[in-house]
Amino acid sequence: MAQAQARWGDRRLDQVSFLGTHNAFTNYEDSRWSSVSQSESIRHQLENGVRSLSLDIHWYERSTWLCVISFGSDCYPSDVYLCHGECKTFAGVTYALPRQSFHSSMQTVVDFLAANPQEVATIFLEDYVSAQQLGSSLGRVRGLDQLLFRPDAWNVRQQGWPRMTDLVGSGKRLLIFSDAPDREHLGVMYDKAWTVSNFWSLGDLGNDVSCVSRWADVPLDRQETGFRRLFTMSHHRNVPTLINAALDNGAKLRDRINQQCRPAAGGRDPNFVSVDFHRTSDSSGHTPASIVTELNTRN
Repeated sequence: MAQAQARWGDRRLDQVSFLGTHNAFTNYEDSRWSSVSQSESIRHQLENGVRSLSLDIHWYERSTWLCVISFGSDCYPSDVYLCHGECKTFAGVTYALPRQSFHSSMQTVVDFLAANPQEVATIFLEDYVSAQQLGSSLGRVRGLDQLLFRPDAWNVRQQGWPRMTDLVGSGKRLLIFSDAPDREHLGVMYDKAWTVSNFWSLGDLGNDVSCVSRWADVPLDRQETGFRRLFTMSHHRNVPTLINAALDNGAKLRDRINQQCRPAAGGRDPNFVSVDFHRTSDSSGHTPASIVTELNTRN
């Protein structure tokens, strides 16, 4: 607890910032993707300071045909997998081989948190599965229940988000959000009910640095009595490339936060800053990690 107090002081969850990765599962280390948003595996992202992961989850129904034509390399059972579109369309593009099951990726996160008891992590799901399918997958993640943060247990709506020291002390250090409702009984929060979020894209050319809400009915500066939503900020283009990340992830990101997103959000910094190729930056000396550190210094 003393270590958490020295690191976070008395700041609440909504008063700190975390580095996040867009499409964290599309990387060259976890599977064979033809195009990726990150260079490192999920485990290595966590080890290198990432604390927020965005994952796309889909249901894959076992296909005897795919098993046959792949000569046995694609004989996976029906389950929830990490896919970037339909899980049967284009190997390497909409899914990768070996297939990445959601529960095994979540196990990686849980194991990391178990080995690092001072850390807090957040998962954001682009969610295309049923609540039953999601619950079945989460139910196979060993140690998840001991780590999962449930907002109702903390009376967040009435009392606000807990202090970071309380999260660390309680062990409830994993938050999961989904863009689909009706998952609260699983401990998965509906992001539109708990967060504000900017529109995700910088555009094809990366020149749209405006910071407007992802949801027309939930402005970035929304105020609620006794409760402040977490602010999730996306900063990436329609097509991820290392060249684009090198242009976008340094001074441009810092300036966008200071000049666009903070004013649009009523003077507050983002709690989650999600980028492509999180270790890539320009020559300004500013990296996504250093920018998040700067945000936590002034928060």
